[in-house]
Amino acid sequence: MPTKVRMEALSPTMEEGQVVKWLKSEGDSVTSGDIIAEIETDKATMELSARGDGVLRLILVAEGATAPVGDVIAVIAGPDEDISQFGASAGAGGPAEAADTAPPVAAPAQPSDAAAEAPAAPTTEAPTLEGPPAVEGGRIKASPLAKRLAADAGLDLSAVSGSGPAGRIVKRDIEVALTEGVAAPAPSPVPSALTSAADYEDLSLSQMRKTIARRLTESIGPVPHFFLTIDVDMGRAIEARHSINAMLEKEGRKISLNDLIIRATAAALRRHPACNAHWLGDAIRRFNRVHIGVAVAVEDGLITPIVRDADAKGVAQIGAEVREMAGRARERKLKPEEYTGATFSISNLGMFGIHEFTAVINPPEAGILAIGGVEETPVVENGQVVVRSRMRITMSCDHRVIDGATGAAFLATLREMLEEPGAMLV
Repeated sequence: MPTKVRMEALSPTMEEGQVVKWLKSEGDSVTSGDIIAEIETDKATMELSARGDGVLRLILVAEGATAPVGDVIAVIAGPDEDISQFGASAGAGGPAEAADTAPPVAAPAQPSDAAAEAPAAPTTEAPTLEGPPAVEGGRIKASPLAKRLAADAGLDLSAVSGSGPAGRIVKRDIEVALTEGVAAPAPSPVPSALTSAADYEDLSLSQMRKTIARRLTESIGPVPHFFLTIDVDMGRAIEARHSINAMLEKEGRKISLNDLIIRATAAALRRHPACNAHWLGDAIRRFNRVHIGVAVAVEDGLITPIVRDADAKGVAQIGAEVREMAGRARERKLKPEEYTGATFSISNLGMFGIHEFTAVINPPEAGILAIGGVEETPVVENGQVVVRSRMRITMSCDHRVIDGATGAAFLATLREMLEEPGAMLV
């Protein structure tokens, strides 16, 4: 029997996926385990494997299109198996758009897609706008070619009735709608008569950007944030970095201040487990291991590779892991287990010249640090004005888990470790 190729949950937080590329074409032989498509999830581009043997008979979701997890996006079947239930004729083995050439139900035959290069002549019995389009699961049912033609012409699919199987919108429906003069939806009012299409660009949302928007909505509203800021003298940390890099120079390695901050944060969390926790709704989970998520900027968003057991690793090992994972993160090659499961997170914008900022908590984590840049700052010591290398750190706390005094105690320990780096080794 035919094998349904479904949009699989290729990451723990994935709700829908975008087909980046089909690696098999309709009509190609497929063996179970073959990689047939590349799917963009909310965090990375993953490979989709076939779950059956046969021929890739029908592709239902075109490259660049999205589908919710669980939706059927293609069909694998034998060369002569009936797949009409999926919108194709029983013996179809060619392109998915072959379904568009099937005669419509209860409507006069239309010119075939192959024979008609000019738009079909309008008829009163052809598909019109009199009935609603086919909708399934909140999505309009249309073939990939129909979607592409509608997008190219600026045609609103919700205004077109489908004549294909189960009311699916197919190529001829688009041609008829265009011939009958169906206009694109009216543009939204603009604030100025001087504004034109050349003045802006509407960018479609990537899967990552959709997830970021959803996750931030889940966090900044429902999570009761409060913020604590400390000012840290980074003079000794800078000296420690120079000393460590001098030792690593022969090996061609080096560390950054961010690596020291990760190590100090992990050591401080070990002493303050109340901050190394998740909010579960009906319980607070305190972790016995420290896994630090490190925010990395990538194209169209950010991702947080995880340094696992960061409190048990040396700063050089932390630096090597962060650089290696950050490189793969920018190539969207991280595995789900490499960016899920953090117990606490760090976001550092100091390298961009940011003095101070607040970060949004990534639920269910209970806290995140926002690291500003190191700046030469005049300060008063023993009645004298001196210049010191200072850095501001702001902690965002989930008040359901972390109280003010709890967060303040954690930050005091973190300051102690950064101002005297040897303390993180005790």
